[in-house]
Order: sequence, then structure tokens, then C-alpha cells
Amino acid sequence: MTKLAPPSAVRTRPATPRAGVPIPADPESRLHDDHHESLRLWLRLFTCTLLVERQIRARLREEFATTLPRFDLMAQLERHPAGLRMGELSQRMMVTGGNVTGITDQLAAEGLVERRPIAHDRRAYAVRLTPRGKRAFDAMALAHERWVIELLGGLGARERGRLDALLGRLKTTLRARAAAANDDSGGGSR
Repeated sequence: MTKLAPPSAVRTRPATPRAGVPIPADPESRLHDDHHESLRLWLRLFTCTLLVERQIRARLREEFATTLPRFDLMAQLERHPAGLRMGELSQRMMVTGGNVTGITDQLAAEGLVERRPIAHDRRAYAVRLTPRGKRAFDAMALAHERWVIELLGGLGARERGRLDALLGRLKTTLRARAAAANDDSGGGSR
């Protein structure tokens, strides 16, 4: 079977659909006819995720002068009005503590989040949205929802429902496999 080039080796296609601007190659473009259908499906899912994410990143930058990581951090805090510890934010965002600290520092300097001491732990503090941060996030979230609806608008309601159900099944299967592998390796909860 033919091996795929690593993502870092992806080049741009020579195709130029708009004013001479090359289309960046996507992970799916590296496939060949002899690749397994599961690999094709994985790369199709990955490519779709990248395409949507690129649009969201660009629109957040253009319309709100912000980044997706900043939006993601604020989204976590919006779901937890009492605030979250830095470690909780790091886990929820699946990034290092250093990344969360840097983003939090920026947002705090702009008055969008605040750090509050935790009463029973003098060393820890919770980060939460300020009223200004909540208003800013609400505006971004409304636009974000509109963008996602637009980006998925090429699928009808029935197609979106079927895709959602299939991806839900896949997610359940993947989580079950991960839990079984974790149990087999002795990495279960202690």
C-alpha cells in the first residue's frame, strides 16, 4: 500500500480558481485509489474539520480581532460562570497550562476575564468572564453559530440528521475502544 506524505510535506495544488491564488492541498488530496475506505473516510472527516476551522479562524480574526483559542477559552468560561481553575481550563481545552496562562493573561489585560482567589486554597484561583467579557463572548458566539449554519448549509436537514447520527455512533465506538484499551493497559481510574 502507498504511504501518505506527512502533513508537513503537503504542497499547494497548481489549480488557481480565483485570481491566480493557489488552493492549499488538503490531507484528502494525498489519497490514492488503493487506500482503504476507512483511511479515506478519516481523511475526509479531517479535511472537512480543517476547512470549517479555517473559515471560523478567519472570521473571528476579521470580525472580532480575536483568535480561535481565545474564543475557546471564553466558551469554557461561559459554560462555568463561577469560573474554572487554570488546570481545568487546560484539560477542557486539551492544551498545556502555559498556553492557557498566556491566553488568560491577554484576556485579563483586556478586561475580558478575571482571576478570583479560591477560598479554601490560597495557592489557586478561578478564572471567569467579566461582564464585559460575557458581552463580547455572546456577540462572538452568535456570529459563530451563524457561520457554522452557513458552512453546513450545503446539506439538507435530513442529511445533517443522518450525518449527526452516524458520527454519534462513531464517537460512541471510539470512546468504548479507548476505555477498553485504557482498562487493558492498567490505566483505569485509581
